[in-house]
Amino acid sequence: MSEAAVRPAKITRVLPGSIAQEVGFEVGDRLVAINGQKPRDLIDYNFLCADEVLELEVLDQHDRTHLVEIEKDYDDELGLEFEAALFDGLIQCNNRCPFCFIDQQPPGKRASLYYKDDDYRLSFLYGSYLTLTNLTQREWDRIERLRLSPLFVSVHSTEPEVRSRLLKNPRAGEIMNQLAWFRDRRLQIHAQVVLCPGINDGVHLERTIHDLASFYGSPAGQSGPGRRAKPALADQAAIGGGWAISENVTLLAGRSPGADSGAIEAESLDRVAVIDRLDGSEPAESNLPDPNVFDPDVFDPDVFDPRSQPIGLTDWDPEGDPADEDDQWDEADGFDRTAWDDQDLDQLDDDLDGDQDEVEPHRPTVTSVAIVPAGLTQFRPADDELQPVTPAKACEVIAQVRSLQQTFRQTLGSTFVWLADEWFLIAGQDLPEMVEYEDFPQIDNGVGSIRLFVDQFERALAANPVRATPFPRRLTWVVGNTVERPFSGLVRQLNQISGLTVQLAALNSDYWGQTMTVTGLLTGQDLVQKLTGQDLGDALLLPSLMLRHGEQRFLDDMTVQEVSDRLQVSIVIVTNAEAVIEQAVAAAWPQAIAPQAPSDLLA
Repeated sequence: MSEAAVRPAKITRVLPGSIAQEVGFEVGDRLVAINGQKPRDLIDYNFLCADEVLELEVLDQHDRTHLVEIEKDYDDELGLEFEAALFDGLIQCNNRCPFCFIDQQPPGKRASLYYKDDDYRLSFLYGSYLTLTNLTQREWDRIERLRLSPLFVSVHSTEPEVRSRLLKNPRAGEIMNQLAWFRDRRLQIHAQVVLCPGINDGVHLERTIHDLASFYGSPAGQSGPGRRAKPALADQAAIGGGWAISENVTLLAGRSPGADSGAIEAESLDRVAVIDRLDGSEPAESNLPDPNVFDPDVFDPDVFDPRSQPIGLTDWDPEGDPADEDDQWDEADGFDRTAWDDQDLDQLDDDLDGDQDEVEPHRPTVTSVAIVPAGLTQFRPADDELQPVTPAKACEVIAQVRSLQQTFRQTLGSTFVWLADEWFLIAGQDLPEMVEYEDFPQIDNGVGSIRLFVDQFERALAANPVRATPFPRRLTWVVGNTVERPFSGLVRQLNQISGLTVQLAALNSDYWGQTMTVTGLLTGQDLVQKLTGQDLGDALLLPSLMLRHGEQRFLDDMTVQEVSDRLQVSIVIVTNAEAVIEQAVAAAWPQAIAPQAPSDLLA
């Protein structure tokens, strides 16, 4: 991507009490460059803002250019929210996977619904999956240079001919070499396999899982259970892990997920020197310590370690050691390294460093694998070779993967490969227990999300002191019919609250042509078609995951208000298990979407 293709980053929010507000940024301003460099995306933005002295080139809403200089602590955040995460455009997918949901949508919708991304930056920032087939050498180099890890990779099969058949891309067969590339650079990935019966199942699935498990073993160059820790050029906390990121690529710059979006601590502003303000007013006097005056209270040699600083603050050799460290150490000790081979030298380094070295925990290259059933809709091409997953097939896959899980727990110390919840729902089997999911590494891929919801629901219900509603109330809780079995028990628990009656409306989607449907794929048309004429009580409880992120709009573009009007019932949006309970017993619903009267609709 050329620099000319990088667009100024449009600001959509300035956090109250932030450095950006102090400087005078306004919504609609556009950030052009930081210290003379045009940021391509949020990764560049956060990296460039790590400097202590920033010169920002900004375009205001009248296209006037401002140069703003700021002095700050390197870890202070500006507090800006942008229109998009990518300032140079989306890297689009050139594969033609038959199971791709984008290609299984009906024609005639908004153009944005048909964008197929295969962008490593969205993978790093948001956990979206990419195939690695669309990366140029420049992007590979950037992943390595910035240590963008972990990424989320759609593997599907490790056999070149099978993967090329699935992706319809001859470059897809390079996946094993690409995984080795990550291993050699000590970078990590999470993998997924979308299972298509008759194509990558059975013995093909077995081989894929074993191939991926071979990248869980000791990383290249590791000769024992641990090795001396080598500092990375950057880490996710510095580049990606500290950002509050939303699904529709809008983020709260510098905030960790779930952090308060209010004012930053006053101490942060006290240590900011604003040299030029956008509004032209005089800056406050700087409280930054004088860099020319040594202050033992600021610099503690026992705490400060240059190797812990973000990328760009120090120089490192290719192995991650401080430049010339070995040469200085050798000269001081009169040691001749030429008489030793590399393996002996590494071991000697470890022995001589002794207790002062950290022992780095094992860092697998492929850290987890999710097996996901291919989801099919009635809008897919007729000649796509795909077969739906049947209950019998789901039982077969569960038995196959569970056998492998047991082996991996013994040989790898981890379950390593997990099944998406849909497999158990389709098979009519109970979900695994909480402990089997370890730290839920694939929860955003539907692995363990229902088990976690059930657990959170039961905890929240036990903690809720309300045992009776203020007045009798009847509610309808709408979900996909795949979760009818586990959620029926939750409804029985709700109905033990005095005065509360909840009925579960577990629906399939005729819109997508599915007999079994997950909750997130239910559309407004499905609700109107299946619930019209039914006694829905006082309100619908509607899970927010049915709606597009940040919008009150279903996947079919119907709005919540339209559904409320058609069904003539109030709709209460619930975001999680706790919200279901809170809204069920609430005295009122100030945020509910109320229906317009039929006469108003005809007007």
